[in-house]
Amino acid sequence: MGQGRQERVATSLAGAVTEEIGASLAPVDAELERRYPGDPGTRQPVHTVYVPGDVFAAGTLRTWGDRALAALDEHAPDAASFAAVLGLGDDLAEDVYGRVRAKLEREPVEDLRVDFEDGYGRRPDAEEDEAAARAARLIAEAYAAGTAAPYMGIRVKCLEAAVRDRGIRTLDIFLTGLTEAGGLPDGLVLTLPKVTYPEQVTAMARLLGAFEEARGLEPGRIGFEIQIETSQAVLAADGTATVARMIQAAGGRATGLHYGTYDYSACLGVSAAHQASDHPAADHAKAVMQVAAAGTGVRLSDGSTNVLPVGPTERVHDAWRLHYGLTRRALARAYYQGWDMHPGHLPTRYAAVFAFYREGFAQAAARLARYADRAGGDIMDEPATAKALAGHLLRGLDCGALGAAEVARPTSLSRADLEVLAR
Repeated sequence: MGQGRQERVATSLAGAVTEEIGASLAPVDAELERRYPGDPGTRQPVHTVYVPGDVFAAGTLRTWGDRALAALDEHAPDAASFAAVLGLGDDLAEDVYGRVRAKLEREPVEDLRVDFEDGYGRRPDAEEDEAAARAARLIAEAYAAGTAAPYMGIRVKCLEAAVRDRGIRTLDIFLTGLTEAGGLPDGLVLTLPKVTYPEQVTAMARLLGAFEEARGLEPGRIGFEIQIETSQAVLAADGTATVARMIQAAGGRATGLHYGTYDYSACLGVSAAHQASDHPAADHAKAVMQVAAAGTGVRLSDGSTNVLPVGPTERVHDAWRLHYGLTRRALARAYYQGWDMHPGHLPTRYAAVFAFYREGFAQAAARLARYADRAGGDIMDEPATAKALAGHLLRGLDCGALGAAEVARPTSLSRADLEVLAR
């Protein structure tokens, strides 16, 4: 058959109109690119472990892994018993349990923060000076030896007047120690707690800029996380979302927003018995954080549970079920990181993460393969969904829930292909 007649194409607008529109929107284009650069495409750890500055030692990472494995040995010595506690199906039990044990042996902690704030408290200056210097030395040695967690750093005291000078000095000692021990590691992470006003974020950015200048570092080299622990950080006195202004106040240095479960709950008057990461007040705060951070490249982290898996087996199992459920709930809401307060939380952190990515793997792989091939199917995905599917598989690869060959078989996509789709 012939192609039929060729349609006549006609326009009415002069080229000058298009040029005028383009010129008028050029500032908006630049603003969009500056404010919303998208996800950085780097690995995001599934959790952050906080260890007080006086407790942190060269063997801390291995100690946490060994204690987590010991908890499994004592309270869930095989896949069937662990699956029964968490409600894992038979199709996942062996695989998840094996991956959890392997993870605890190979890489028990993905992100460690040496804490000089609430977990450390107020100490004599000389004592905190020494602890900050020791933390820098131990972290530098761990990276040099290849035994570091993928991400490591410190949480300093906040920039409120009562502890501001102490926090600045600890930050200076720590960064100076790392610099003189061979340079700042790629996995360095700093956390600024109890931020209430954007001006405090601006001050932190200025501090880091001054350090970079003093040490001849590339401007913008050092980023930091912002902890959301006060009501004013979510909603300002004028009704605006403070957290959105904080991201901009960081001048491109903000890497994450971490929800502080207990400080934030207490700030709102939530009674201790009801302070939890699934409280409606917590959901509201994290929803505002999520919208404020969307597209900016700033990642979100959920908070923690203070119910520790210690004591008799029955009590440990109850704590494990709680932690597993909260972690799965957070993952479903796109909070891909959280805090773990005890080595006993590691088994259920990784079980929840591995189960989440493995349960969603087959469907995500099939949909992404159809999208890449432009094939049919009962779901028609758009580029934004393909981006989310690729991100899901990449996160699964990063944490060890999925294997590269396993992903490549049904999708015919390499990691590099996935990274392109995710961007």
